[in-house]
This record gives sequence, structure tokens and C-alpha cells, in this order.
Amino acid sequence: MLEIPVIRWGKPYTSMDKAPVVHFETGEELAQMDQANGGLIKMDMRKAANARNRLREFSIEQLCEMCAKAGELFMSAELPLGNGVQSPADFCRIQSATTGLPEHMCAFNMKKNAFVMQHMKEVLEALTRGLPFEILSRGYGMGDRGVMVSYQATAPVLGAVLPNNSPGVHTLWLPLIPLQLGLVLKPGSQEPWTPYRMFAAMVEAGIPAEVFCLYPGPRECGAALMETCERSMIFGGQQTIDQYAANPRVQAHGPGFSKVLIGDDMVDRWEDHLDLLVDSIFANSGRSCINASGIWASRHTEEIAQAIAEKLGPVAPLPMTDPNASLAAFTTKGVAEAMNDQIEEKLGEHGVTEVTAKYRDGDRWVSEERFDFLRPTIVHCSSPEPFLANSEYMFPFASVVECPQDKMIRTIGSTLVCSVLTEDENWSRQLLDATNIDRLNIGPVKTMQLNWLQPHEGNIIDFMFRNRAFQNSPPPAH
Repeated sequence: MLEIPVIRWGKPYTSMDKAPVVHFETGEELAQMDQANGGLIKMDMRKAANARNRLREFSIEQLCEMCAKAGELFMSAELPLGNGVQSPADFCRIQSATTGLPEHMCAFNMKKNAFVMQHMKEVLEALTRGLPFEILSRGYGMGDRGVMVSYQATAPVLGAVLPNNSPGVHTLWLPLIPLQLGLVLKPGSQEPWTPYRMFAAMVEAGIPAEVFCLYPGPRECGAALMETCERSMIFGGQQTIDQYAANPRVQAHGPGFSKVLIGDDMVDRWEDHLDLLVDSIFANSGRSCINASGIWASRHTEEIAQAIAEKLGPVAPLPMTDPNASLAAFTTKGVAEAMNDQIEEKLGEHGVTEVTAKYRDGDRWVSEERFDFLRPTIVHCSSPEPFLANSEYMFPFASVVECPQDKMIRTIGSTLVCSVLTEDENWSRQLLDATNIDRLNIGPVKTMQLNWLQPHEGNIIDFMFRNRAFQNSPPPAH
């Protein structure tokens, strides 16, 4: 039996408490995961400063080189995992077996994480906007303008409470090690595989093991991590976002409510962009915050909804090993049923029509003994008023919303990724000024097409470093 320990500053720790990790389809026990607790985490965090001190023995450039090597190892090597070893194929199989994500999607997300690691120097150069790395390491230095610049780390480590839904989110914490900051991670119970494999790859590449903690365990572990780490990252639903909205110590990631807006100058040619609309909704089984959950236009919305539904409505579940599998399973019973019930209830509101039903041979909710699927669902909303006009679910769901162009920006609400099909310069300027939009794409760019040399949902540099004044000599007379 595969046994996976807690990692306390690089050292494996065997706990009296263990939790089984099971195959979502069969119930077969795949591994035993040692369980941390809140008291253990609070005790360990007294040594957090040691992680930064250890990493500062290396330059940021050296750590970037190690990260590049770790990215290669992550993709191709057989690496240690608990009391066993794991090949890349083993990784994809076990990740699929616990998360419900098809194996080929697991392999795709592997490549995404490895890409960030292999291009870490370019990623950091972009995130720092070209700031010389030595200024972050030393704390101060001369900027390009010949003026002293100072940046102070706000914490020696980043704590992160990680999710189960999509392995791609791990790209958000990967830059911390080359920034000479330690990592304290609480892996998701169904997706511990990426953090543990990345830890093994980094250590194999020469990064000191003692700058890592991995604390699988119950909810109290997340609470203890958030309490004791000066800077932390958490993933959750809208309730989580609201809970931490005013807390500068926490970077909270949740629903994206990402959208595609079609301008009046382009909407009569919407068919030219049908593949962009479909892929934005459907890629990665609709699980990501960067999947489009809304398509907004001032006219032709019924035709747009019909065309998307015709492509997605027939999609049905396939085995996780099938290279054509495009739907992820819900591995916790009751979750898919609750979503399905809410959608059915809200379809009763005025101006809302499900368009996929007539293209689907069967129900939206496909229930199995241990798991469930939700099949793609496209709804048409004749106005932005209904609940489903701005809703997000963890499967391929999107609303096609009819709304005048001049009302879209103020009506769409908070939007993580907004892809806008327009060549209207005046509207483009308004979109650039819209503070409710995070990532903005103007032009034929899918919401899923991220440039990793751009900050995503909050720049980690701004979060982990404080820009401050510093002098080591009197200023010029003035």
C-alpha cells in the first residue's frame, strides 16, 4: 500500500491518524495519507524564517535554473512518493482516479505546470516588470532611473490551502521558491499528487527540502495555516472570497465568472467565432475559473445559444482512460445533484430557456453508484436579470445573455477573464477602464488562453513584497 507522509520542513512525518485515498469509480483504496493537525502546524511555523534564510543562500537566477530542471523532472522522471515511486503515467492515472478528471486532461495540466517551471526566469521578469532580481534578494538597489529602490518581503513563507477541482491552479504558488520564499501547503484531499510530485522534483533538482511543508489533513489544518502564516492563499467558493475580501494577509481565489462579450460591430459575424465560444466554455471540462460562464451580446443571442448547444448538447460521459473523454466526474455524491436541482429551479424564472435539452439524449444529471456527471448545459437569458444569467458551475455550463452593449460593463459584475470581440476603440477604452474586469482580452482570444508572462488574479510579487523607501546616503541638496 502506498503510504504518503506529512512533510515538516522537508522531513517525512508519520502520523497516528491516516486517511484513505480511494478510486472514485471503484472505491479501491489507492493510498494511505498521514494526517497533520492544527497544533502541529502552529508549532512548526515558529521555524518559518529558516526557510527564507536557507533559500537566500542561492541567487534567484540559480533557483530559476533549478526550477527549470525540476520542470523537466516533473514531466519525465520517476520520482519518490511516500514509500514508493511514481512515473508520469502513474501520476496521471492516480490523479484521474481521485479527482474525476480524464487522464488526458491530467497530462495537459502537467504540461501547464511544467511550462511555468521551465520558464520561471521569464515569468519572474514579467511579474516584476523587469526589476533586477538582486533588489528582491538584497532588499534594495539602484533602479533603471538611478534612484534607490527597496522591496521588503512581507513574510518568509507563503501558506496555501489548495483545492481539488483543477490541477492547473498550482501555477499560482510555483514562483514562490525562486523568489526565496518557503512553501507551506495543505494539499486537497483528492489532489495531493501535484504538490507532492512538485516537491520531489524540486528537491531532486537541488532545492533544499527544508523549505517545504506539506500538511494533508482535516479542515483545522487549513485554519491553522491561515492563522499562522503572514501571507496565505486559499481557494474556495464565493463565500470564501467574501470572507477574506478585506484581509490583506490573504489572497483568495474562487469563481471567475469569466465571460465573452460580443460588440455591436462584430455580433452580425458571430458565426466566425463559434469555435472560440465553444472552447472557452468547454475546455478542461468547464472546471476552471477561466472557463467562460457567460456569452453576452446585444442581438442574435438565441441563434448563438442554439449553435453552441448543438455542438455541446450531445456530449456524454466516457471512461476516464478514453482519450476522447471530455467530461469530468463529480466524485463526491450529492454535489452534482444539488447543482442540477438549483439549475432546474432557476430555469423556471421568466426569460430563461435551456437550449441543450433538445440535443441531449437523456438527463443532464447522470448518476452512478459512487459518482455523478453533469452534461453540458447552455441556457438563453433574454436579459441580465435572471439568476442563471451570471452563475458559474463546475461543469460545462454557460448562459447566453441578451444585453445592450452600453449596459454590459456595469452589468456583468466581477469578471476574472473577459474576452471581448470588438474593434470599437471607444468601447475598448471603457473596457480598459473597467475595474470589475481582471484579465482583459480584446480580440479573438479564448478565455482559457492565458499568457503566463502576465499576472493572474493578483500579482504574487505585489502580495509577497512591499515597496518602501530606503536610503544609505543623504539625498542630493534640494
